[in-house]
Amino acid sequence: MRIRIRHETTYRYAEAPRAAVQHLRLTPRNHDGQHVVSWRIDVDRDCRLVQSEDAFGNILHRFTADGPIECVSTVVEGEVETFDMAGVVSGAVERFPPILYMRETPLTAPSAALRAFARETTSTESAVLAKLHALLGALYESLTFDVDATHAATTAAECFERRQGVCQDFAHLFIACAREIGAPARYVSGYFLRSDVEDQVAGHAWAEAYVEDLGWVGFDPANGVSPHENHVRVAAALDYLGAAPIRGAQSGGAGETMEVKICVAQAPVFSQSQSQSQ
Repeated sequence: MRIRIRHETTYRYAEAPRAAVQHLRLTPRNHDGQHVVSWRIDVDRDCRLVQSEDAFGNILHRFTADGPIECVSTVVEGEVETFDMAGVVSGAVERFPPILYMRETPLTAPSAALRAFARETTSTESAVLAKLHALLGALYESLTFDVDATHAATTAAECFERRQGVCQDFAHLFIACAREIGAPARYVSGYFLRSDVEDQVAGHAWAEAYVEDLGWVGFDPANGVSPHENHVRVAAALDYLGAAPIRGAQSGGAGETMEVKICVAQAPVFSQSQSQSQ
């Protein structure tokens, strides 16, 4: 499947800062499950985009814009061809051994209740992959999607107590549960092609867990599935903070607001005969 994406993020300031710095993890990489056909980044300021890789192998762009700045907009758009790999992630850039992803972070630290949930949910399964699918199904059934229930700093334990949140929270919950049963797990940011709408107000997030003799396998608790050809994988890290699409800082100023507009749609694929006839 070929997926077309346009992602615009605009920051506005009530009091203009003297300068702003932003780090962008908005560029997908090729792996066996996806091929980036085209991709570009535009910033509506006079600045220089510097590309590098972060510690996890994600493509990172950064820029500094001099002020005073009333607003700054970043637009990324392109097309990605995706393939259904039944959730298995192979051919991706790997900087660390799987054991690193057993490392607990403040956003993924489990509570006693969450630890008990992970153990009880998987108690009837013996294989790690089966345990992980049991976790996926249990979380999908017990959680309610609510954009007003949480915020960017909500922890897995807090979300589990409320049983409400968004895909970011559900990914953190799955990661905490997977690590509790001994499976290395990590956070993934990206995009999801929905069947009901094209316009969205946020990107998507899910988790990946490591299974011996199989490798990294994706789990999307917000949709109760393993990632397939509707998913575009962009960045991976220990939690949201390491894979956030945009993080930044500013010098001076106040009253920052952010607006996000995302369009994820299936792109038409023309055959050779069609292109010759046009």
